[in-house]
Amino acid sequence: MPYSPAVRERLVSDAQQIIGRYPQARSALLPMLHLVQSQDGYVSPDGIELCAELLGLEAAEVSAVSTFYTQYKRHPNGTYTVGVCTNTLCAILGGDVLFETLSDHLGVGHDETTSDGAITLERVECNAACDYAPVMMVNWEFFDNQTPDSARDVVDRLRAGEDVRPTRGADKVCGFKHVSRVLAGFPDGRADEGPAAGEPSLVGLRAAREKGWTAPAAADDPSAPGEQPATDGAPTGTSGDPAKNGGRGAAAGKPDAQAKKGPVKKGPDKS
Repeated sequence: MPYSPAVRERLVSDAQQIIGRYPQARSALLPMLHLVQSQDGYVSPDGIELCAELLGLEAAEVSAVSTFYTQYKRHPNGTYTVGVCTNTLCAILGGDVLFETLSDHLGVGHDETTSDGAITLERVECNAACDYAPVMMVNWEFFDNQTPDSARDVVDRLRAGEDVRPTRGADKVCGFKHVSRVLAGFPDGRADEGPAAGEPSLVGLRAAREKGWTAPAAADDPSAPGEQPATDGAPTGTSGDPAKNGGRGAAAGKPDAQAKKGPVKKGPDKS
């Protein structure tokens, strides 16, 4: 059903703030989809119509974008999205077992929601936390080094209404609608509540400092020592364009390759 006048007024006011961040209104579509999701718990038909109206787009254009990105849900989502990474490293270290354990425990499969509306379970791709594998995320907060027992405990506590603290990041996991509003660009002040990196993430940095390792200089950095590699296959200081080398070929300063072979012999003219 259409938004009530009060809800519509609030959404339009928030949307105008979002649109004002961009030189072109249509560039505001992604955060606006998060905005309507923060109201409805998913990208609803009413939300699509509102985005299209305010951005001067067709509803089909808005719908196409909302179906491309997995953070946008096209059917009602649970209060908590529990995403289990089953990409390569997490899978090897138990990600598939975690997912199967939670699927059996909750009675739902991928992108399905428990009957109480609390948990939507997903298989997700790499969460960029391979040093903590296997990783589970709840509304995009990290739960590192999970086991089947610890994963079951997390979802049970969430369903019981308890405050659950992630391994890193904010002090507690917030609901899906709340997080969607943050993703729309309205901070809740919790970004710096907890550490973003843990011990495994810092091991490499400490080792590099102890051993004096540094990243190699970029090829086009004039301050880098030694000869810089050419980007087009030509030796340093020359160009692959003969016009820029005084008419010489790419191998500047060397005999022409064809001259070394001698003149080209032509066969008899058959014309």
